[in-house]
Amino acid sequence: MSRIKICGVTTPDAARRAADAGADAVGLNFYAKSPRYVSPQQAVALIKALPAFTAPVGVFVGAPLRQVCAVAYQLGLRAVQTYDDAPPEEDTVPFAHVPAFRVKDAAGLEHIRRFVAAATASDRAPAAVLIDSHVEGQMGGTGHAAPWELLAGFDPGAPVVLAGGLTPDNVEEAIARVRPWGVDVASGVESSPGVKDAEKVARFVKNARRAFAALFA
Repeated sequence: MSRIKICGVTTPDAARRAADAGADAVGLNFYAKSPRYVSPQQAVALIKALPAFTAPVGVFVGAPLRQVCAVAYQLGLRAVQTYDDAPPEEDTVPFAHVPAFRVKDAAGLEHIRRFVAAATASDRAPAAVLIDSHVEGQMGGTGHAAPWELLAGFDPGAPVVLAGGLTPDNVEEAIARVRPWGVDVASGVESSPGVKDAEKVARFVKNARRAFAALFA
């Protein structure tokens, strides 16, 4: 079963439109330096706009895990996405944990393998891992593609969510080449940073669904 996440929604209307287009999850970005930043207070209205079975996912950078889980509990998030160099020292249950990694070479893939193995050994296996492109000094949403040629067939021991430079026009090729469990898009479906384009969102979801269906045909 494949999953599609529209990340960095900033308004209730954008959240609702992503859900109506068929997205499985929407990402709420709590990283203050991001152009897609929303505060926990602002996020309440976005979450209220979602239908029952569209999952809100919090995106956190540099926040202590206890603080991450406190925000998740306060808002009723389904999952938390974090950028960490080391496996969590505490459990995130009942929130699914999706560690995110910026990859530029084979060493990055080996780091993910070690991370997943260590987390699993501590009974804190991630629900999935998100793989993004590596752009120095930026934490996602850059529009740069992840290294598809490296990721083809990559199995870190957890489901892979592909991010980085995805658009309605290239998502089918990306899915065919990498064969991920899920895809995540932010800038690729925007008219400007933080402003989602409803037509692009709808095309992205439609094309991603078609590509995932082809994998299992």
